[in-house]
Amino acid sequence: MTPIGWTRLWLRVAAMVVVIILMVPFHYLFRLFRLPSPWPKWFLGCVAWIVGARIKRIGVPLKRDVFYIANHLSWIDILALGGTSGTAFVAKAEIQTSPLVGWLAGLNRTVYVKRENRLGVADQINQLRDALAENWAITVFPEGTTTDGQSLLPFKTPMLRVLEPPPPGVLVQPVLLDYGRVAEEIGWIGEESGVNNAKRMLSRRGAFRLRVTFLDPFHPRDFPGRKAIAAESRRRIEEALIKALGKPLRPFAHDVAPVAYAAPEVPTEAAVPIE
Repeated sequence: MTPIGWTRLWLRVAAMVVVIILMVPFHYLFRLFRLPSPWPKWFLGCVAWIVGARIKRIGVPLKRDVFYIANHLSWIDILALGGTSGTAFVAKAEIQTSPLVGWLAGLNRTVYVKRENRLGVADQINQLRDALAENWAITVFPEGTTTDGQSLLPFKTPMLRVLEPPPPGVLVQPVLLDYGRVAEEIGWIGEESGVNNAKRMLSRRGAFRLRVTFLDPFHPRDFPGRKAIAAESRRRIEEALIKALGKPLRPFAHDVAPVAYAAPEVPTEAAVPIE
């Protein structure tokens, strides 16, 4: 990184620290008096702006009793979705042990899951049911990984078991995250580590557009079973992404072992013998 890049990074980190100092005490004050706290939503929105995201919300997000299902490109998705809707998230259990990020995620009522803990799925489903019972909005990223904004992986369904049967009054609302022409630059893909990705994003020059489109919600009872719910959500997100890109989607070019995705082999041209 260049000296200018490091300067941008530390200025952004300093701005985030200021936002934490200003907002977190008010959040705890609201919690002390058992009042609904808007501070996590405002905090996430402010951090998204500091990182450089200029968010345009399209559509109307449901505020309660809703299960958001979204495509996934970056950790910035969480800032954008949380800042526009106030949703809580389903996240990997490793985040809970991260000193600062885990603490901040906990303030936003994150539900943690262990991808490899198949025996604990029932307990994880119960956590989601409890969250929805308290009228939270919950977001899942069923691709299970981040992509490049030009692709859409198969949707995994274990966390959608909470909708079998659906809790009373809960709707599903698909969400499209569209970074436009910078999507491939923003996407956290390949072998890049989390630290390197954060450094790259925080040292990045300028701002970028991010459209968060809340698509029409549907009742999960109209698509019985988690596989049907996942398929309908993916169909709607894919349709909206193709429209936003103005071209067909392409296969994702990276293997992702944790979600058992293998990139399609690119055919090589046959060698032409030299006479």
